[in-house]
Amino acid sequence: MEQSIFKSYDIRGIYPKELDKKIAFKIGQAFIEITGAKKVAVARDARLSGEELLKALTDGIMASGADVFDVGQVPTECLYFAVGGYDFDAGIMITASHNPKKYNGFKMLKKQGKDISIIRGKDLLSFLESFSKDKKVFSKKGGLVKKDILQDFITHISSFSDSALIKPFLVIVDASNGVAGSVVAKIGEQIPAKVLLLNHKPDGHFPNHSPNPLAEGSIDQIKSEITTRKADFGFIFDGDADRIFLIDEKGEMVRADITLLLLAKYFLQKYPNSTIAYNAICSKSVSEFIEKWGGKPIKTQVGFVNVRDGLLKNNGSMGGELSGHYCFKDNFYLDSGTIAFLVLLQVISEGNKKVSELAAELSPYAKSSEINFEVKNKDEILNKIKEKYSDGKQDFLDGVTVEYADWWFNVRASNTEPLLRLTIEAESPVLLDIKQKELTEFILS
Repeated sequence: MEQSIFKSYDIRGIYPKELDKKIAFKIGQAFIEITGAKKVAVARDARLSGEELLKALTDGIMASGADVFDVGQVPTECLYFAVGGYDFDAGIMITASHNPKKYNGFKMLKKQGKDISIIRGKDLLSFLESFSKDKKVFSKKGGLVKKDILQDFITHISSFSDSALIKPFLVIVDASNGVAGSVVAKIGEQIPAKVLLLNHKPDGHFPNHSPNPLAEGSIDQIKSEITTRKADFGFIFDGDADRIFLIDEKGEMVRADITLLLLAKYFLQKYPNSTIAYNAICSKSVSEFIEKWGGKPIKTQVGFVNVRDGLLKNNGSMGGELSGHYCFKDNFYLDSGTIAFLVLLQVISEGNKKVSELAAELSPYAKSSEINFEVKNKDEILNKIKEKYSDGKQDFLDGVTVEYADWWFNVRASNTEPLLRLTIEAESPVLLDIKQKELTEFILS
């Protein structure tokens, strides 16, 4: 078994080279052993290998005596809703999220009372390594039931905003040939805005662009549609629809930490003085505005699971990060692209300004995109950076962050690749450019 597929948060690998139906069967068995679940909800995204892996996974689950409830080809957040909203003990989503089409994987949940915990891939691997081949034989094999939850899910997410307050915008939505299309189409029937869908049919070949909205070229199509049709703004989802990005009226992507602030203000009005979680590479404007609005900002390590943990530990109202994940207290503390979609429609309606203007008001600093450096000696370089910038305020929550009066930066090592990732923010574009060149030369020297 290829151990590298068991990630810090989930399971992902190339199909069928690293992840095939035999491994999926074993994962199904191990999942029941580690969770003790009796009723398991399963779903899949649009990937071509989804049906085969679903069959093998469910066979493994049922062989271990648990019942399977197949909720269909739906967004990941529908699987989350199934686990949180029904009497299921656990759930598995078959998806590789935004990875290229040759990948597939599993996101796994367990419910304990009202709480939902994420089963990390690395935890399942630890269990599998000690998993006895002399398993007990179950006298009764579990069954398989198809369950349609889509309308209940639509009702749930619609409760997060007031559709009467949404203006009759023209909105372009790119579903990336993933699984957002059918849900967004149903939402579009219920709101005043006119929603024009791109790439709404699920297609595991992802023929129009990458399922990753941040990949080069992914927003070219929606940018063209927004500018040509003179649309008010747009949104693009990733392959399994748990990530969403806002596109302004010029066709430019709004940085996700700025979108987080648009959402945070709304939820701080709903839950005054509540906690908002964000990760270590978000703009410092995030904490500044949250405090200005009476909220309590909590900084976490990068990674949605870490943001969610920060939200849970502090009983927060919502959280988010630069990858486009946004999680909500009232959604079992789990992420949802469509909840963000609906809330943003209301926020933008009430803002009475163009999206680019709303974003500019929340973007007082110049900030770089994350820059990756392929290096062999990650730890050695990190230590040298700590020494060189020892006159700044340092913290080590995630890699090393160094703050000065007019700029800051974060450098962190990838868990899975020989990469260092650099983020810089400064008071001005000129200072940003100077510091970016300075750090780039130092890392590469």
